[in-house]
Amino acid sequence: MELVKRYIAAVQRELPDTKRDEIGRELHANIMDQLDALQEQKGLLTDFDIAAVLKSMGHPRAVAEQFVPPQPLISQSYMRLYKHTLFMVLGILFLLQVVDSTSAWLSSQMGLIGYLHSLASGFIEDVVLAFTSITVAFWMMSRYSPAQDRKYQQNWQPELLPEAGPGWQHIPLQDIFTDLATYLFLLIVIWHPLWLSQEQLEASRFLLTDSAHQWLKWASPLPLLGIANSLWQLRQRLWNKQMLIANVLLNAAFGIAILLLATVDPLLNLDPGAWQRVFELHQLERAAVTGLVITAMFPLWEVLRDILRLRKG
Repeated sequence: MELVKRYIAAVQRELPDTKRDEIGRELHANIMDQLDALQEQKGLLTDFDIAAVLKSMGHPRAVAEQFVPPQPLISQSYMRLYKHTLFMVLGILFLLQVVDSTSAWLSSQMGLIGYLHSLASGFIEDVVLAFTSITVAFWMMSRYSPAQDRKYQQNWQPELLPEAGPGWQHIPLQDIFTDLATYLFLLIVIWHPLWLSQEQLEASRFLLTDSAHQWLKWASPLPLLGIANSLWQLRQRLWNKQMLIANVLLNAAFGIAILLLATVDPLLNLDPGAWQRVFELHQLERAAVTGLVITAMFPLWEVLRDILRLRKG
């Protein structure tokens, strides 16, 4: 029975010290019952027969987990709150990084690649610190507050559950924070001259002409309404009729504003000497207009989507 001893020892190595002897005796009795039953059928057992029985029971680590299930890093009852907190904190950090990187980009000679690098590297640093801190906090909650965990599961009211609805009714956090980052980016691009010195303004490179920039200033209430709408979504987290109507109106206004911006002539403030060997200026102007028209399709598509949702609702 050397194989049986080796198998039980392998299982015990995967168990806590306090439970090894007890589970080892139970497992030994279970294996011997199976071998006795097999011996009554076949007679004298060979090592091959014993190995087949042990293999049918499963890998020692899997058997140990059946007796003592592994404890997750974060308690299952806290997992939803953990993910919600993680998304909220990372979303806020992303917004702050957008503000910081965009301000630095507009007030310096930093190029687009430098801006994207600054945005990504700064956000990754924040993510590492936030993820570690939040995970450690919830790990401690999972280990040292089981009474509060049970109380949280008991103190709930069925009457407070939200109404049942279609799958699209839930608003993902990543969509909300993406919209917030977009609106903040637009506001910073529009109003960044307010906090820049004259030297910084002269050093900065703003591609839009004064007339196009003026049009953006006239349209700046739209990002403010967008921020308010996103905060409303963040509070509700479920689409309703009023929210869909507000989203339709807001996206329709954005689509129209972008298309009107595309009609401004001239649109771009370009240095002919810097581009004459790369593109002709009318080609860049046409590419910018085409890009704006394509950009306008995104909010207009959301308008169509939300209208269809309203009709179904």
